[in-house]
Amino acid sequence: MDAIDLAILRLLQEDASLPVTEIAARINLSQTPTWRRIQKLEQAGVIARRVALLDPAGVGRDITVFVDVETGDHSSQWLADFARTVSDMPQVMEVYRMAGEIDYTLRISVGSMAEFDAFYRALIEALPLKNVTSRFAMERIKYTTALAI
Repeated sequence: MDAIDLAILRLLQEDASLPVTEIAARINLSQTPTWRRIQKLEQAGVIARRVALLDPAGVGRDITVFVDVETGDHSSQWLADFARTVSDMPQVMEVYRMAGEIDYTLRISVGSMAEFDAFYRALIEALPLKNVTSRFAMERIKYTTALAI
């Protein structure tokens, strides 16, 4: 990847709907080589996908909860079952396997406490868990999907 590829990626992270002509103009390259570079970045998996980012409040999902999970079972079967379970739960936005005292951290987006309670009950009934701790976000101070490149 060279400086031109990085410039393209910066622009696409800011606005993936930019037409190739606009990207080409901003990076001082003609349209066809710009399009080819974008295609190469997509084929290489550097550009994983292009999506619309929604405002959670605008779609009634403005409660963000961080859920920490500790398990007593670290087997590959338990992990596969856990991954399948949380992947099938639409409230789960992100899941991370952690180092330290907590085994997994989930970011949940819900529209009400009742919805979170139903999610919580489904989670603890689906798998044996040692401990589940939930923290509710009061305010989102910074949010970005753009990587610093």
